Amino acid sequence: MKKYKLISCEVFYREVCWVVSRSCNQIDIEFLPKGLHDLGCHKMFQEVNKIISAVDNDKYDAVLLAYGLCNNGLVGAAARKIPLVMPRAHDCITVFLGNKERYLEYFQNNPGSYFKTSGWMERGKGDQMDSQMSIQSSNGMDKTYEEMVEKYGEENAKFLYEELCEHTKNYGQMTYIHMGIEPGNQFENMARDQATEKNWKFEKIQGDLSLLQRLVDGQWSEHEFLVLEPGQKIAPSYNESIIKAEKV
Repeated sequence: MKKYKLISCEVFYREVCWVVSRSCNQIDIEFLPKGLHDLGCHKMFQEVNKIISAVDNDKYDAVLLAYGLCNNGLVGAAARKIPLVMPRAHDCITVFLGNKERYLEYFQNNPGSYFKTSGWMERGKGDQMDSQMSIQSSNGMDKTYEEMVEKYGEENAKFLYEELCEHTKNYGQMTYIHMGIEPGNQFENMARDQATEKNWKFEKIQGDLSLLQRLVDGQWSEHEFLVLEPGQKIAPSYNESIIKAEKV
């Protein structure tokens, strides 16, 4: 039995708890706010790297990251005295779907899809610190249309709102990823209602927990996972492998 430290985005809360409960390994979990994604890649890296740096390397056999590359928010994160392991994934949707090939196929066949899972729906926008520091807040993208009218005038507000705040305007479908561990249909129904409100198509697809399970079980094939040895850091590969190891 191995002992791992798992650092995870809280968007995986239910899924991570599920796979950890089924792993033969001993795993200590630390969840980080979903709102870290709103800070921009540099600040997100700083926050995640701070948590990695605080791990007691003498207690664990490896540090695991339940993250994707996340708009380069994990670029630069480094292994210290023990290996650092993460899935080869652009973002969390790859992990929810089980592999990068399935994600690419779905994306190509369903352009304009906006994904939802239970974690994305119940975890909100993160805490107050994340909200105040976020890119949306610093650029006024978190304001309502009425607030922008009051500040900028109606004509300017309409332009700014359409360009900055309506980040979903290029979407036309709501895709709910059903992981099979949700309590009833409440999250699916919420996603359906949101699709109806936006006049979007709705599709429910089956998720896949196997990639997360292999992460916590220590089954790290080179095709699916990047395993950093001490002295290496995460870097984008700009090809189908998504991420690669570089020397610190």
